[in-house]
Amino acid sequence: MKKKLFLFLFATSVIFSSCFKDLDDEEQFASVQEIQDFIYRGLNYFYLYKADTPELANDAFTSEDEKNNFINSYSTPEALFDYLKSSQDRFSILVDDYIELENALNGVTLNNGMEFGLVRYPDGSSNVFGYVRYILPNSSAESTILERGSIFTTVDGQQLTENNFSSLLAPDTYTIGLATYNGTAITPTSDTVSLTKTQYSENPIYIARTLTINGMNIGYLMYNAFTSEFDSQLNAVFAQFQADGITDLVLDLRYNGGGSVRTATYLASMITGQNTGQLYFSEQWNADRQIEYAENGLFVDSFTGGGEAINSLNLNRVYVLATGRTASASELVINGLDPYITVNQVGGNTTGKFQASFLLYDAPAPGFSRSQANPRHTYAMLPLVFKTANANGVTDFIDGLVPDFPLDEDYSNLGVLGDPSEPLLTVALNDILPSPIPLRASFNVLEEISESKASSPVYQIMIAEQ
Repeated sequence: MKKKLFLFLFATSVIFSSCFKDLDDEEQFASVQEIQDFIYRGLNYFYLYKADTPELANDAFTSEDEKNNFINSYSTPEALFDYLKSSQDRFSILVDDYIELENALNGVTLNNGMEFGLVRYPDGSSNVFGYVRYILPNSSAESTILERGSIFTTVDGQQLTENNFSSLLAPDTYTIGLATYNGTAITPTSDTVSLTKTQYSENPIYIARTLTINGMNIGYLMYNAFTSEFDSQLNAVFAQFQADGITDLVLDLRYNGGGSVRTATYLASMITGQNTGQLYFSEQWNADRQIEYAENGLFVDSFTGGGEAINSLNLNRVYVLATGRTASASELVINGLDPYITVNQVGGNTTGKFQASFLLYDAPAPGFSRSQANPRHTYAMLPLVFKTANANGVTDFIDGLVPDFPLDEDYSNLGVLGDPSEPLLTVALNDILPSPIPLRASFNVLEEISESKASSPVYQIMIAEQ
């Protein structure tokens, strides 16, 4: 019951965050000790890997003064947070502006509409180039010459490198210099494109269509984030798939870094339907919280609280396009479906993110709620609080989920998303169709080191909510 209350407070805080001002009209400042005390309390209570840090043990200190002396030995909240994190934790975050974080959780970010990846040059240097994955509608990038597969090498005249790309791509406005890549060499052109970031709400349903090939109706869905505000629209996509009588589904999660656990449950239930009430995932918390908080995630036939009915396809197999940027809630769908239906994974190993987080504010335990947050600062945490396991107990896939049909993306010829000739989609279709579509020749595989979404405060975060 306490978990349900906590989750309700979390969901309510995000939904109604726009009702709050940035704090008060008068500036108020918390002491470093206040903030660091919050960090310690939150991690001591909920942190999944609490047992890995001796100072987080309930009996670590003999007195409150001893604990405070430890907390105060760190000069910044960030330094304390980094120390208390487990070495096996790649994903917990601390932010100093929870208003920006709340916006990101609702899919609202500063965005110029160019979603891109960053790749090392084939010559072994420290240089990197960007490639455009897709362009968001009604954005700054949409009105330019940019399209999927466009290559850029400079920002405001400076060559992108592994050391400077974060700072060069951070400003709200910048100009990129374009280039070509033929699979071997990168050649700059004289073309430039100026882009400006604005507040943008991204619909994660990027492409949803039914492909009719050789008399077969095959659904294709490119879904780029598990954003709960778009759950009804996602359900409507599956209603259309039902009406079209699709016999197979290709779910494109290649750039989907995750999001809502609840939305991931809905999506898995839309794909199946025959497993309602069965175990989708189980939760593993720290030893202090396991008995009180752990609940099983089940396949459902309607939205939470008696909402709209799930439009289910009752499929016995699904094809998932995935890459190293496929993370958290995306991996939950793959792993959670695997014990029940055939999940054919096409592409690369996924990220290896099987843990979920809650948003914790500087407020009393166990709620750590927005409504009771300390008004003197805007620090908040998204620590890992539980890990998920599927019905067969599979978890801890730190190296990612392994594809059944391995294939990297060819940055010299990415193809058109949703087109049957796009390489990853072609591989999936060739396992479905009686007559295979010709595949492209081999190409030079390069290392991708980052992406546009990496700057988001909720990058690769899996959010649990009621």
